[in-house]
Amino acid sequence: MIERAWESKIEPLTVRITTAVRITGLSRSRIYELIQSGDLEATKVGRATLVQYRSLKLLTGNETSSKDEPD
Repeated sequence: MIERAWESKIEPLTVRITTAVRITGLSRSRIYELIQSGDLEATKVGRATLVQYRSLKLLTGNETSSKDEPD
């Protein structure tokens, strides 16, 4: 499959629970606990639970929060 240069730079807006487990190394149960506690942002679309990718990055420390930055 041919990959275009711009495609490799685009990050997803959301990922499914299975992908969140792979990215973080956490269990499915722990991912759901973090969603329930509000530490991870997620959205239900039909039966699928979609986790906000940015929320995962903030949780793992791979992205700084704009809330932490001074005005």
